[in-house]
Amino acid sequence: MDLDQSSFSAFNGGSRENGPRPEDTCQSGARTVEVGSTSPASYTEPVVFSGGSGYCAEHESELDSFCSSDQKLVCSHCAIVGSCHGHAVTPLAQRVTAVRNQMVDACEKMQLQALRIERFISQTLTAKERALQAEASKAREQVLAQVSTVREALEEEEQRLLEEVQKEEERVEECLLMQRAHWNQALTNLSQIRSHLVHTLTHTPDAQLVNAIQEINERVEEAEGVGEPYDTDQLNLNPGCSDSKLLKGLWASAILLGPSAYGSAGLKFDENTVSPLLSLSEDLCTLTFIPKKARKSPPYNPSRFDCWPNALGLLSVSSGTYSWVIDVGKSAAFKVGVCYASVVRKGSGNESRLGYNNQSWVLSLYDGDFCFCHAGKKIPLQVLRRPRSIGLLLDWPTHTLIFYDPESTAVLYSITHPFSAPLLPACAVADHSVTIRH
Repeated sequence: MDLDQSSFSAFNGGSRENGPRPEDTCQSGARTVEVGSTSPASYTEPVVFSGGSGYCAEHESELDSFCSSDQKLVCSHCAIVGSCHGHAVTPLAQRVTAVRNQMVDACEKMQLQALRIERFISQTLTAKERALQAEASKAREQVLAQVSTVREALEEEEQRLLEEVQKEEERVEECLLMQRAHWNQALTNLSQIRSHLVHTLTHTPDAQLVNAIQEINERVEEAEGVGEPYDTDQLNLNPGCSDSKLLKGLWASAILLGPSAYGSAGLKFDENTVSPLLSLSEDLCTLTFIPKKARKSPPYNPSRFDCWPNALGLLSVSSGTYSWVIDVGKSAAFKVGVCYASVVRKGSGNESRLGYNNQSWVLSLYDGDFCFCHAGKKIPLQVLRRPRSIGLLLDWPTHTLIFYDPESTAVLYSITHPFSAPLLPACAVADHSVTIRH
């Protein structure tokens, strides 16, 4: 192995069997670098010193030069008249000095890198570890504090609602007892009156019976005064006794954000229902209001709304829990909600106008006002921030419909209604467009 190859072998981690091993320093002229004093691992790489370099077999001269072109040791004759004539040839001592300087530079860089690593371990990582412990402790305290606040609020709300239900149950039970006592007494009176009349009818001679007509009429009038029994709402438990905005909001958030979140990823609009006042995108997800001049008459379809800008979704809900989101964007006039499949599709009457019949339930924005509409009745909604989208949560087991803001999961409005048939998503738009978000 020639000297230059030995130098690079040593630089790259190789070993030279008979080469000298410096114990503390590498020297090159006046340059000295300490090795292994600050590095995490002791530096034991061999360092090449000048020594016998051998002879050129062709010219029988000492190999005192280095050919950079051929990367080998040569003699001075090789550089002048030999195979390396015209090549980049430098004296061996100069080449060895360059290699030594390169090794010293590498050792200096490694020493500085080792210092930086030690400083990173002792300062940065230690500080990060202390900061991690402090931040994790703070995060745990925050979680516990928030959960504790929610738990306390829920416990108080639970107690309040249970008391309300208990009061309502006691009220209805008292009404039932009073009704039962009243009608039992009425039944007894009727039975006594009837028995008296039957006895009079069967045991009174005709002459006396004619003279007893006034008494008979009084008895009949008394019986008629008992009246007919009828059911009232006072005999039913008021479902509002268990209503809680806090509980309903948390319940909706748990369904929407919990590990078993519900959704309708494949929901699209039914093109057969789309009004001629609207256009439907190719992906069947966007409804756009069409200016009057640009409208075209689509083919007749019994399922199509022909006068109001309505459309229904391809989802029939009669069990389970579903949620979907409608992006309303800049639309200033829209309705989102649900309806029965039997809703009227033809004509300009309220029967086919979403929210104006007893077969549809919608949240509406018109003229800057939000409201909930059903059967022609409007309930104004106080919305602090105009939502860019409206979410709907339909829980069939509890017959609950919730309108919410997807960004904050704040409940905008909720109803509980004994739905009697499958429900379909329903939309109307009279400005810009609305889109089903997936």
